[in-house]
Amino acid sequence: MFRSVLTALVLLLMAGPAFSQSEPKGDRVEVNGMTMYYEVSGEGDPLIVLHGAYMNIPTMGAIIPKLAETHKVYALEFQGHGRTTDIDRPITYPNLADDVAAFMDKVGIKKADVFGYSMGAGAGLQLAIRHPEKVNKLVAASVAYDAEGWQPEFRAFIPQMTVEMIVGMPFAADYRKLAANPDGFPALVKKLIALEREPMAWKADVKTLKAPVLIIAGDADVVTLEHAVALFRLLGGGAMGDMGKPLAASRLAVLPATSHTAVIGQADLLHAVIEPFLKGERPKGMFE
Repeated sequence: MFRSVLTALVLLLMAGPAFSQSEPKGDRVEVNGMTMYYEVSGEGDPLIVLHGAYMNIPTMGAIIPKLAETHKVYALEFQGHGRTTDIDRPITYPNLADDVAAFMDKVGIKKADVFGYSMGAGAGLQLAIRHPEKVNKLVAASVAYDAEGWQPEFRAFIPQMTVEMIVGMPFAADYRKLAANPDGFPALVKKLIALEREPMAWKADVKTLKAPVLIIAGDADVVTLEHAVALFRLLGGGAMGDMGKPLAASRLAVLPATSHTAVIGQADLLHAVIEPFLKGERPKGMFE
């Protein structure tokens, strides 16, 4: 009797959240002329995760397994990043967005929530603009909709960027560990520098968005706080609550003492604001 009870208890525990995740499953699919690598983990509604420039799935860190506790996460690696091949095509935000849309078609995802960080957030914003039927909710961390939204120091730095400068940075050595073409890093850097110099003025498009957006910014991010607030206002946010009107569907979260590169490393804090947004949960006011 005791053994049967113990066995039942073990099975019950294994069915709980701590044991509900399986190991991420990697796969590849042909997308717009490239072989795109992606990983699937967790169960639930689909959530697409998009990394930043010079990154890959592992460098997104602990936020992916946290999100996979309650979602079926599809983590992608962009053109020339990680294990995805590069192609003879510029890297632009519209191109990245179209790649995500094509990926969704290939694997049979009609509509999904999307979480993007940095370059991935820009791609997510363009996905919602160019393919609105595919985006349920968008989480955009460290994103700008206009080049004027970057910090003045970063805008001044962009014209000084060179391939040699980036190739000499410590993280450059990690590229070879996963890359389909271990010698392809300089070509990727050239494309990403060109991306930084591309004109960006999406205000009119952002104002047409129907999908709710959670904007996340560090208080010392590459995006100015004023720009994050301006984006929030474009999406209908920023009005006073407690006055009888419903809150905006979009939300704004500012992470304290957080630079741009520190945003993605705060998995617990990110998860604490992302999960309620995706579930549609919010704090109740005293007048409700």
